Amino acid sequence: MVEDVVNPAGEHSGQFGALGLHLADPRVEASVLGVLDRVEAHLRASVASADPLVTEAALHLLQAGGKRFRPLLVALGAQFGDPEAAQVVPAAVVMELTHLATLYHDDVMDEAAVRRGAPSANSRWTNSVAILVGDYLFARAADIAADLGPEAVRLQARTFARLVHGQIAETVGPRDTDPVAHYLHVIAEKTGSLIATSARFGGMFGGASPEHIEALAGYGEIIGVAFQLSDDLLDIASESVESGKTPGTDLREGVPTLPVLYALAADDSDAASVRLREILATGPLVDDALHAEALTLLRESPALKRARETVRSYAEDARARLAPLPEGPARRALESLCDYIADRTS
Repeated sequence: MVEDVVNPAGEHSGQFGALGLHLADPRVEASVLGVLDRVEAHLRASVASADPLVTEAALHLLQAGGKRFRPLLVALGAQFGDPEAAQVVPAAVVMELTHLATLYHDDVMDEAAVRRGAPSANSRWTNSVAILVGDYLFARAADIAADLGPEAVRLQARTFARLVHGQIAETVGPRDTDPVAHYLHVIAEKTGSLIATSARFGGMFGGASPEHIEALAGYGEIIGVAFQLSDDLLDIASESVESGKTPGTDLREGVPTLPVLYALAADDSDAASVRLREILATGPLVDDALHAEALTLLRESPALKRARETVRSYAEDARARLAPLPEGPARRALESLCDYIADRTS
């Protein structure tokens, strides 16, 4: 899932560099930063509980930081209406709380020990507490959504349903479907859906026109998938920790990302491709020598080139979804995300 533009201290990164976002207009930048600052304060107030343990556990991931990608999309979407409208900040809080809740649940399912550089909630408080805190955050998101009206509640619930469907699909595997198609479907459900609703909420609660709201939602869905796929490529291609984790982590853990799926499905008969399929078919690559060999072969494979082309096609599709929106700094900011994704995986 795309990780969430603040650091643990709550300070916004210059020019939103962590996401490749460029806000050239000072007024738009000030507006977006203002929304994100208010969201941050609202988030901390929203998770407070009469039980100190619940408050501490609910604040755990919130205080660990993150990109706040979903609130950012709400803030940018609102630029196509009134970004200062009263419901914009609560709408962004609903999206971020929903996202944070899924992270608590994901860590339990993945048996993760670390999240955002800190011990995961499940490793610190047990799986049961982590699950219940995730449920609490979902409840808080629903409570705030109720103040936004029945349409907000309906959209948040439907988005949550898509998230659950995506998690179930990922858990049970492709069954009789094509593994690549299944993987892309999982990403759309688990990641694209919430980012799409975030962009939609920004337009809705900023008072944008119906045509612009639909354009924003379509863009959000595709850009969310594109970001996740680009993270897949960085895990293979990056020589650094640009992806936020050690290169080849997914490969070591046996996570079937897009380059790996393309490599397994390929019928290339050259020695390197055959050897790569042999290694990948064994599952998680815990052996250091096999892991290093597979990583080298993947970096030089047609599968990685094909995955890059797929990411670029998603980035261009996302850009095309912006066509109905008026020209201006907000649209150019959204387009800059498309450029960033295409560039970071080239």
